Amino acid sequence: MRLRVEFTTEPFDLDEAPAHAVVAREIIQSADLDAVDVGPFGNTAEGGADEVLTAVDSLLRRALASGATRVSLQVNVVGEDSQ
Repeated sequence: MRLRVEFTTEPFDLDEAPAHAVVAREIIQSADLDAVDVGPFGNTAEGGADEVLTAVDSLLRRALASGATRVSLQVNVVGEDSQ
């Protein structure tokens, strides 16, 4: 199964990316995921179910530990792995 995760972390700071946003992006960018797109108001990535769920677990734990007061995320099934 393939999954797509979309997420944002809060509070926002339009002048400088807060630590929790930087940590969340680093986790997603370093995970073994496809189609990673990071931006100022939302981030998306796709990959195998195990990889996405592992990244989401780390993202939640580390973003909250880094000062996030809210993490909004959505996970969608987008297809089957070719494996």
